[in-house]
Amino acid sequence: MTGKEKIQAAFSKEGTDKIPAVLCYEGIYIRDHWKQLTSCPWWYANETDLDRQIQWHSEVIANIGQDWFALPRGSASEYSIVERTDGVFKIDKRTQKEVKLNEPKISDCYQEWHRDHVPTTREEIDNIFRDDIQDDITEIKRNELPDKLLNLYPELCPLAHVASPLQDCVSIWGFEGFMLTLHDNPELIEYTCELVASLMAKGIYELKIRGVEAVWIEECYIDMISPEMFGEFNVPYITRVVEMIRENGMKSVYYHTGDPWKKLDLILGAGADAISFEESKKGFTIDIEDIVDAVQGRCTVLGNLNATTFLPVCTEDELQAEIKRQIAAGRKNKNRFIMSMGSPVTPGTSVEKVRLYCDIAHEIGG
Repeated sequence: MTGKEKIQAAFSKEGTDKIPAVLCYEGIYIRDHWKQLTSCPWWYANETDLDRQIQWHSEVIANIGQDWFALPRGSASEYSIVERTDGVFKIDKRTQKEVKLNEPKISDCYQEWHRDHVPTTREEIDNIFRDDIQDDITEIKRNELPDKLLNLYPELCPLAHVASPLQDCVSIWGFEGFMLTLHDNPELIEYTCELVASLMAKGIYELKIRGVEAVWIEECYIDMISPEMFGEFNVPYITRVVEMIRENGMKSVYYHTGDPWKKLDLILGAGADAISFEESKKGFTIDIEDIVDAVQGRCTVLGNLNATTFLPVCTEDELQAEIKRQIAAGRKNKNRFIMSMGSPVTPGTSVEKVRLYCDIAHEIGG
């Protein structure tokens, strides 16, 4: 079976005898290990030239060895990338306006805690999404880059990422503003979630047109709200997103950071095709065997190998034993299991260790 076939089988009610192996958030891994994964300069990631995009994607895909890959949208033809002695610049071909690009920093990702101004009215929310509201869904077309990658790697499952409507609220308000607004003005949060969910119809349809087969639904910090608020302000919108993904012929993976136990029934009730959780940390325990016992084959489960404190330092024998344990647990979920990690690969984890993880998982998984 190809990697794509393994993942397709893992999503099915029958499950798979041959367990696929994947990374979560491969974009973070690629950014933090760029020089070890490809010979291309860092700015090739921003390139609009098709051959250069194909070159770095191909080198990275070959070096990782997993069973899915993040399918890009494609390059905007109205821009070009130029390298000069004073830096790398993105140039608008229509206006000749230049923007200097900076090399991405390792682990340069965070959620803004505080914002000096946060929206307080529906009008401000509408203004934030004005361009999205005016977009025409009939203008969506396939791009040459994803088409080329799909042709080059038919054995891999193409993946895309989206944020949930409530996660978008965290992005709009910042974490502090989101929590305060959820308490003081819940109607505005609900209005925003309704708007975001309706606008996601176009984005999810665009993923289908692009050729995506699996959609990762991301949520961070949402574990910090009560189960009651989770059920009221999150589950209805996650359910709608899952339904949109399914109606477009794709599979959904719902990724929930933090302690899921008080919300697990609500999470499962949203109906995602698969669920994924962090590894045990931050004072809570998420053992894959306990998750499988709770799920009982109702959906696909992704593994949660500890990518933060275990993977960077474990021996090959220790890694093999943990993968074997996770896959054995996954088989109890009616073989509806995908070997994965609970968190993104850390900057200090070697590419050799990550490749070893994939190779061992494939060997044990069959």
